[in-house]
Amino acid sequence: MSATHAASRSQAAQRVTLVATYELGRQPFGLASPAAWLQGAGFQVTMVDLSREPFEPEAFNADLVAFHLPMHTATRLAVPVIRRVRALVPAARVCCYGLYALPNERMLRDLGVEDVLGGEFEQALLDVASGREPEAGSGPLPRLDFRVPLRAGLPPLARYATLQTPTGTRVVGYTEASRGCKHLCRHCPIVPVYGGRFRAIPRDVVLADIRSQVESGARHITFGDPDFFNGIGHAVSLVESVAAQFPGLTYDVTIKVEHLREHRRHLTLLRDTGCQFVVTAVESVDDAVLAKLAKGHTRAEFEAVVEECRDLGLPLAPTFIPFTPWATTSGYLELLRTIDALHLVEQVAPIQLTLRLLIQEGSRLLDLEGPALNARLGSFDERLLVYPWAHSDPDVDRLQQEAAAVVGRGLTASRSELFDELLALTADRLGVPTPHRISGRLDRAAVPYLNEPWYC
Repeated sequence: MSATHAASRSQAAQRVTLVATYELGRQPFGLASPAAWLQGAGFQVTMVDLSREPFEPEAFNADLVAFHLPMHTATRLAVPVIRRVRALVPAARVCCYGLYALPNERMLRDLGVEDVLGGEFEQALLDVASGREPEAGSGPLPRLDFRVPLRAGLPPLARYATLQTPTGTRVVGYTEASRGCKHLCRHCPIVPVYGGRFRAIPRDVVLADIRSQVESGARHITFGDPDFFNGIGHAVSLVESVAAQFPGLTYDVTIKVEHLREHRRHLTLLRDTGCQFVVTAVESVDDAVLAKLAKGHTRAEFEAVVEECRDLGLPLAPTFIPFTPWATTSGYLELLRTIDALHLVEQVAPIQLTLRLLIQEGSRLLDLEGPALNARLGSFDERLLVYPWAHSDPDVDRLQQEAAAVVGRGLTASRSELFDELLALTADRLGVPTPHRISGRLDRAAVPYLNEPWYC
């Protein structure tokens, strides 16, 4: 460390601005949680959510400006803002934290970012603001004494994504009951940071966070845990407490297919305590692809979970990555036909049928480089923040582009209409008749859904 850098490190901040660029339409937990730590230590904290409010230069008049980078889209959106802040407030210290910070450290430091923090960032961010050297990002994952997030100063919940139900619209809050994940799916951005570890947030902290959001108008809560059933005892105790303390409050969770099968006896509890739907990352219906991704489930197990949840009256919201190096045009048609046969058309956001596998820095997919990857892999692109790849069959890449164009043009179309277009497009590419739809065309409002369904 240079003498200049060491000297600047010893100077504590007084004013801290925390910045979010995109968090899937949710009020950003990644700002509210560290804000509680910083304000509790006496810092003047400003929170800026650029997905819901304009860039106001005076908000960045701070000693420390810290960007939360929880996902790929948020990181790409942050890059031009970081440049703007560096020019606007050259004396400010700039920090980035979150899942996508450490994997993109080289690019961020080239932008002038002094501190790059990974998972469990609250204490490290407080250290930076206090002029102390934070623990090395690649060291042991710390165990934090979690605090109730501070949400005053963020845009009101009514300005974020809402839940659409057969009986109307509900204001949505967001919290986390755990972070990290016990599993090592090859494509998951959590794995390079957490390495199979997860941390439970104390039930009382989670309940206090929910209470503050209910008092601000929330009637539904999204639990943003990578897998709500990673700590099954913690999850069960929490939803029982939520139902007892907040009658009528609904919620949604994300759970692996593997855990939905392993803990099937608890699915009725989810239904009976107000769970409106379960997001589950299916990714593919091709067992060979699922094995490449190390997903931990098979197509047959996914189909069994769909039937069991339907029998219980617990809706699923499956997510997919249809376009991988191992995808084929016939395989894409099979995916569409399977979604139709399982009566899931209205439960799958159309964007999920266009997604292309992202290979980020540190991804376990890089272990498959060569024949096992079945694609031409380029050097890391610091503008796109991925390793670009081209399918060995150019027709598959063209199909992905055409599918994305169909969905992009149809933002006001129904899910059934877009599904039919994709079905016809794929059949035409294969030179076969468009398959007859098995599932009926339901009223979209019959299935609860959040109105900002992006997952990347």
